Amino acid sequence: MSRARPTPSRPASRPPQSRRRLGLHAAALLLITPLGATARAQQAAATAPPTARAAAAPPREVVINRETYAYQGAGRRDPYASLMNSTDVRPLLSDLRLTGIGFDPDGRNSVAIMRDLHSKAQYRVRVGQQVGRLRVTAISPRSVDFAIEAFGYSRTETLLLSRDSSTTRAP
Repeated sequence: MSRARPTPSRPASRPPQSRRRLGLHAAALLLITPLGATARAQQAAATAPPTARAAAAPPREVVINRETYAYQGAGRRDPYASLMNSTDVRPLLSDLRLTGIGFDPDGRNSVAIMRDLHSKAQYRVRVGQQVGRLRVTAISPRSVDFAIEAFGYSRTETLLLSRDSSTTRAP
């Protein structure tokens, strides 16, 4: 008849010197294992076929493709240019004074002469020509009609012949 041995409630403690050795062995194992695994992975990559190596190797050059956009700017202003300091918006209609009209009754060869009050520049325009954002739509004996395109909207304005230039010459 065998009797069961009573188990101690607390395990026997190891001497401090053996605990220290166990800790050093564990630390050495932790240091050696990753290095050994890395060396084994490098050796496996070196002995692998070239196609496997190329697939495993990260790409050396990164190529970034950008979306491109082509802007057909024929007869239009640059959409990226500032409107505040652009000469394309000048002259304004309020800056112009109509000083003379060479009117053709057939309407094909009429010429309007305008002067910019700020820059003192002179403009001679025909129907269809553009000055800044102003496009000449019609020339009559006493006025010039303009189409003004601003911010996607178009409006029509009329510039009347000034009173001091109302003298006409006989042809």
